[in-house]
Amino acid sequence: MQKLENRARICLLLAAVLFLGIVVFTWRLVTHGAEWATFYGNTQIYTNGMINRGTVYDRNGVMLMQCTTNGVVYPESSTLRMATVHAVGDPKGNMSTGAINMWKGGLIGYDFLNGTYDTTKDGKKITLNIDSSANVAAYNALGSHNGVVGVFNYKTGEIMCMVNKPSFDPLGSLPADPNSSIYFNSFLQGKMTPGSTFKLVTSAAAIDYDPEISSFSFTCDGVNYYRGEKIACTHAHGTSDFERALAVSCNGAFGAISREVGAENLKKETEDCGLTSSINIDGIKTTPGTFEFPTDNDVKLSWAGIGQAKDQVNPASMMVFVGSIANGGKAVQPSMIKSSNIIKKLSGGKSLGNYLSEDTASQLKSMMKNDVKVTYGESNFPGLDIYAKSGTAEVGTADNNGWFVGFIDDPDHPYAFVVWVEGGGTGYQVGGPIIRTVLNTLIQNN
Repeated sequence: MQKLENRARICLLLAAVLFLGIVVFTWRLVTHGAEWATFYGNTQIYTNGMINRGTVYDRNGVMLMQCTTNGVVYPESSTLRMATVHAVGDPKGNMSTGAINMWKGGLIGYDFLNGTYDTTKDGKKITLNIDSSANVAAYNALGSHNGVVGVFNYKTGEIMCMVNKPSFDPLGSLPADPNSSIYFNSFLQGKMTPGSTFKLVTSAAAIDYDPEISSFSFTCDGVNYYRGEKIACTHAHGTSDFERALAVSCNGAFGAISREVGAENLKKETEDCGLTSSINIDGIKTTPGTFEFPTDNDVKLSWAGIGQAKDQVNPASMMVFVGSIANGGKAVQPSMIKSSNIIKKLSGGKSLGNYLSEDTASQLKSMMKNDVKVTYGESNFPGLDIYAKSGTAEVGTADNNGWFVGFIDDPDHPYAFVVWVEGGGTGYQVGGPIIRTVLNTLIQNN
């Protein structure tokens, strides 16, 4: 009798292990099935190492890439190919952020019940949020400069434009090394010295943590000294209050504001604004920014609050941050894949939370409009209700890198933007004309 009971226990234990194994396998099949099905050894969906089915379109139905058994087909225009390759990807899938690599399961038409079975053998279509005409406009506007242009809808999260230079023609000669820098997507994977664009974060910290900021005043002589250390400006700005200090981008003034706010508050504000976090964009993880706000060195703290020192920011994260200013402090998760969800279009994209309070966002918005009026010139952006902040990042080379970030207040076209131009010099002078061209193209097409 005892032997029968022991055998029964063993059988029950084996049944339990079997059941648990089935549960684990089913869970892994559901969560990793697409990854298993798109393994490169699957000759049904790969020809000569390349996906042989699926098509990628832009938001307006322009074909950007078609995978066939005879190879990958791209548009006839080489400029269009180079302007969209960082979104679409290269034939070999070396670009980790490209659609051909990131969403291959969607291209081949994988689903849980049928796997990769497809009666047409043409695969499925993926529609990206980008407007290819805006990408071409951005690519051309960058001219001979390398750089980044990104635009997204700060209500729905749709990434309308994403351009990186240097770029390459996917139909041209490709580097054999899959780790070549030519495949690097600076908009999503890069991080750069933000220069004076970071003064928006310092301003937010001042609004939140310095009760005396409304009475702030600073007199800039062009070369300002603190404890014997020089904090230089482009020229003498004279006496400025808080709002004017941002408009003229006075380093001396913002060094003083940074010291008043303090290292811990600057650190917290930077984290609250999402600049030290990675953002998940349809499975693509952006590179988090890195910052140091020393508590024992006020001079280094001053430069950190100005946007220099060891500050490093990701362009996509900066775009989302300025979008939150436009959106009453609410940050929206960016997306590359176009959604047919009507509820999302009506209620907005997925929330990343409140980066700022509504009052802080409102004050920053007003200050950014003042930037345009005082420094950048509203006449340079006809027809655009634009709010912006420029930056000139000193990186130890002969030519500084230029930034121009901001948004437009337009209910039909709620777009936030980031422009970074390597060696471009003064941010608004190089970035302003670029984003004006891109925004006008987006408004005309959408």
